[in-house]
Amino acid sequence: MSSKDAENKEGKSPDRRNFLKVAVTFSGLLVVAGIGAIMKAVTSTPPSESSESTSFPRIKVASLTDLQVNLPIIFNYPLDNEPNVLVKLGQKADGGVGPEGDIVAFSALCQHLGCVYAFQPTGTSPQCNSSYTAESPIGYCCCHGSVFDFLHGGTVQAGPSPRPVSQVMLDADASGNIYAVGMGPPTIFGHNTGSNDTSSDLQGGNPVSTT
Repeated sequence: MSSKDAENKEGKSPDRRNFLKVAVTFSGLLVVAGIGAIMKAVTSTPPSESSESTSFPRIKVASLTDLQVNLPIIFNYPLDNEPNVLVKLGQKADGGVGPEGDIVAFSALCQHLGCVYAFQPTGTSPQCNSSYTAESPIGYCCCHGSVFDFLHGGTVQAGPSPRPVSQVMLDADASGNIYAVGMGPPTIFGHNTGSNDTSSDLQGGNPVSTT
């Protein structure tokens, strides 16, 4: 039997063998290309949000020459409808800035139900509760009596608030300017309330202008 007859008997002509070789090679290339595409999809960095949507603005709040001990300044941050209170306490405080480390700022929204509370210096009483006397610099909420310790990061001293008020991160430059540069956890009331993801504080409104 000739070699040609043997090839025909086995059903594997030269043309068929060449076709099979090409098919196998092409399939291999498809597999390699497919794996490459998968690896690229897995290892590539997904598009992230713009820095404008995730970065806190830096705004000037006051100058050292503007501040008097126990005289609070109200300002909006990080959104244009988010009230905060900044105050020079006259004694060093956690997170405080300035030469004495006594300038702090906090969200003015109570973490209980979102009421705006008031700053109370040591030895004073809130207008709504003359029977209460502050033993240290605090925020006092007249809605339900929550008390926040301004010396220790806005922690809860009394009342129904389940968490501290959010502390504004401050920066003081060499010229005595005080800037708000971010928010510490937990989030401001009404912004994914109770979460430590402070980027939530930038959602739902317009960031304050840096100009």
